[in-house]
Amino acid sequence: MSTDNRIRIFDTTLRDGEQAPSASMNVDEKLRIAHQLEKLKVDVIEAGFPIASDGDFEATRKIAQTIKHCEIAGLCRANAKDIDRVWEAVKYAGERGRIHTFIATSDVHMKYKLQMDEEQVVAKAVEAVKRARGYTANVEFSAEDAVRTRLPFLARVVEAVIEAGAAIVNIPDTVGYTIPSEYFNIIRYLKEKVANIDQAILSVHCHNDLGLAVANSLAAIEAGARQVECTINGIGERAGNCSLEEVVMSLNVRNDILPYRTNIETTHIYATSRLLSTITGIMVQPNKAIVGANAFAHEAGIHQHGVMMEKSTYEIMTPESIGLNQNKLVLG
Repeated sequence: MSTDNRIRIFDTTLRDGEQAPSASMNVDEKLRIAHQLEKLKVDVIEAGFPIASDGDFEATRKIAQTIKHCEIAGLCRANAKDIDRVWEAVKYAGERGRIHTFIATSDVHMKYKLQMDEEQVVAKAVEAVKRARGYTANVEFSAEDAVRTRLPFLARVVEAVIEAGAAIVNIPDTVGYTIPSEYFNIIRYLKEKVANIDQAILSVHCHNDLGLAVANSLAAIEAGARQVECTINGIGERAGNCSLEEVVMSLNVRNDILPYRTNIETTHIYATSRLLSTITGIMVQPNKAIVGANAFAHEAGIHQHGVMMEKSTYEIMTPESIGLNQNKLVLG
C-alpha cells in the first residue's frame, strides 16, 4: 500500500454530474458551483467537456480564469482537435490546468464503438498523452470501461500512457458494474504488474448502477488509489456517480480503519449540496446519507431519548461537521 495517505478529491459535478437528465447548467450557474467547490477545497474541478459545445467551452474557460485554488480540468477524447480545445479553455489556470483525455479499452467498446484493435487503441492513447504533454505536465488519462477490460491489456495501456507522460491514470467503472472485492483486486493488480506505476497517481471514477460507487471507491483507496472522482449529491449519468459527501465523511468518520485524509472543508458540504439542488432543481431524497433531510432526524422514542442523553448514541457524526446547526427530533 502507498505510504501517501492523502486522497485527492476530483469533483466532476460540472461535467459528469451535468450529464444527469435535467441537470444542465448555464455558464453563470456553473461559476456559482465552482466558487462553492473552491470553498469546499476540492483538489480538482472538472469544469466541462469543451469540445461538446460553445457553452461548455466558455464555462470551462471562465472557471479557469476565475478559480485560484483548485486545479481545473477539461475532458477530451483521444484526438488532436479535442485536446487542443481543452487547452484553449484551461490554459488560463496555468500549471493548475489539466488535460483529461480518454479512450475505451474493453473488448465490447473497442469492437462496437471504436472499431479498433488493441494496437490501434494503445497507439491512440499514447499519441493523445504526448500531444497533451506538449501543452502541460498536468495530464490525466482514463481507460474508459476499465473494469470490463482484460487485465493484461489494461496494464499494458496504463504502462504505455505513463511512459508517454501521464501524471494521473484513471481506472473508471464507467457502467457501474464492479463490486468492491473485484475493484480492489484490479487496482492491486495494476500496482503489482505495471512497472512504472509509481510515476503516476492512480485515480478511480465509479458509477452507481448497482449502488456500490462509494463502497468501490473506498476499496480502491485501500488498494492504493489516491484520487477519487465524485460529484455533489452523487448526481451523474444514469444512477449517478460516487457521492463526494459520502466518500469524504466515510474517511472522516472511519479514520480508525481508513487512515487517509482529504483537504475537504466538510463544514461547507451541506451548503454545497443545497446550492446544487437549487440550481438544477434535482432535490435530494430525504433518506440520502449525509445531506438528506432525515440524515440527522430522529423519530423513534428510544432514539430520541438516547440522543438527548448523549448524541453519539445514535449519531456517528455531528450535524455541525457538515455545516448544519442542529439535528431534529420528529413527533411520530
